[in-house]
Amino acid sequence: MREVDENERSGGRGSVIALAAYPLEKSEPPEISFNRAELDQILDIYGRKVAAGEWRDYAIDQLPERAVFSIFRRASEVPLYKIVKQPKLARRQGAYSVVAATGAILKRGHDLANVLRALDGRLRLVTA
Repeated sequence: MREVDENERSGGRGSVIALAAYPLEKSEPPEISFNRAELDQILDIYGRKVAAGEWRDYAIDQLPERAVFSIFRRASEVPLYKIVKQPKLARRQGAYSVVAATGAILKRGHDLANVLRALDGRLRLVTA
């Protein structure tokens, strides 16, 4: 008895391969994220506030149009502050903003270090 291969079984037609043409889908924009230098600046302030006992937790969200670093007093609460990076606004108001828990924008600008000063509650000498 001899073995019958696939080609003989199909009547000599061989294997049939069906190729389907898939429509070209519009690719999704890449998620926006904080780079290493930006995270260093944010985590520097965050570390000082944690050491002072003011902040306890954070979360980072990477969305298609913006990246958000949320700061919490307790993990079960709403964020006290959100540091938002929106490159779409870079030419207008600035890509960075600090948003309070109420939704009010505390500071917005092109330079992250200047925007983060809204969170840095260091005492300053006032002369009269």
